Amino acid sequence: MVEKGCCPVHCLVSDKDSDNKFALVILNQPLEPQRGILKNLWSKALFKACADGAANRLHDLSDHEDPKNTCDFIPNIITGDFDSAKPEILEFYKKKGSEIVPTPDQDETDFTKCLREVLKRMSGQLDSIVSLGSFGGRLDHVCANFNTLYLAQTFTEMPITLLSETSLAMLLPKGKHKLQVNTGFEADWCGLIPLGMPCLHVTTTGLKWNLDDQPLEFGKVISTSNTYDGSGTVTIENDSAIVWTMGIKCQQ
Repeated sequence: MVEKGCCPVHCLVSDKDSDNKFALVILNQPLEPQRGILKNLWSKALFKACADGAANRLHDLSDHEDPKNTCDFIPNIITGDFDSAKPEILEFYKKKGSEIVPTPDQDETDFTKCLREVLKRMSGQLDSIVSLGSFGGRLDHVCANFNTLYLAQTFTEMPITLLSETSLAMLLPKGKHKLQVNTGFEADWCGLIPLGMPCLHVTTTGLKWNLDDQPLEFGKVISTSNTYDGSGTVTIENDSAIVWTMGIKCQQ
């Protein structure tokens, strides 16, 4: 359940010493366009993890040849079946102190397995987990990332946020939710997407086009390209799980 007064972009707003402790999971997508948001998240995350080939991306982004470089990204763990991560890069990070955790099980994605490994190590120390590199690239991978949001409900109550340099998504379980959207990191657009199943009763406040006990279902009506009414707060009441998505301002 998203707590009353939840700020969807808390990971961008808060500092490392804030009350909201989060882990950062890097997924296997190009990181150069996301360098700004990566630096922001990295500086604040309590724990950092790479899912398989994300280690290659992270290594390519760092300037390891510059002895004055202060932005080396050394994750706490790298997990996966390692069909993408290069052996020499895994060895590089191992020497830097990263824990290398093979997870060969093919019944789950590297992202899902990475979440499980993070939770094993950080149980009771985190308030949420944020993934970067969640959108773009292969459509089946994007769908798998959304599926992980649903799967994660079976092994944790912790909120999981999907991020890219311009978009955010999180799963709102059945119930009432209050979102703070006045931090300055929000872009103009937002939406409510009923992935996996219809959401037959959705009521909102704080949007330009509010929903009043509206059924949302693919093949019928879904809520996209909405925006805010300027109040700074959005409330949502939904009778089944639904994806909240919103734009965030690109960071340099």
